[in-house]
Amino acid sequence: MKKAIVFLADGFEEMEALGTVDILRRGGIEVTTVSITNNQTVTGAHNVPIIADTTLEKAVLVGADAIILPGGMPGASNLNKSESVKESLLQQQREGKIIAAICAAPMVLGGLGLLKGRKATCYPGFEEQLIGANVTGEAVEISENIITGKGPGLVMNFALALVAAIKNEAVTEEVAAGLLL
Repeated sequence: MKKAIVFLADGFEEMEALGTVDILRRGGIEVTTVSITNNQTVTGAHNVPIIADTTLEKAVLVGADAIILPGGMPGASNLNKSESVKESLLQQQREGKIIAAICAAPMVLGGLGLLKGRKATCYPGFEEQLIGANVTGEAVEISENIITGKGPGLVMNFALALVAAIKNEAVTEEVAAGLLL
């Protein structure tokens, strides 16, 4: 079974995290939500508490087909402060596996140099933090193994792009049809 990890930090954008998890699971992808703190309960940017599947210290971070970063503030900044998250992303890149970030979270990828020479998108106002990227402003950008999304209203586009990248177009079409998209 294909596997994905979604990192959750306090202040994450609820729609981006949960919408992505939901759509990936509809696509038959095993998703593990990982709190980057020692507490499984993570509070979103709009004060919605979520219980993650596990914590960073207990999580198995190897072998995932995709690592996904939801945006939101200060969630994206909190992800950017985590050395463990950054090392996981760099390892994922070394293995040529999928890395995805939406909204403000592509700034983490920009800071790591993962966007150099690639097309990328993000929430308006974070463009300068996508260091080295060709920022397009599109809903979703796919550049080799890196997928970026613009923001919460486009979570369906982002998550369906992930299903296509992790699984295939046929599964993506089936999930989209079930969602009435």
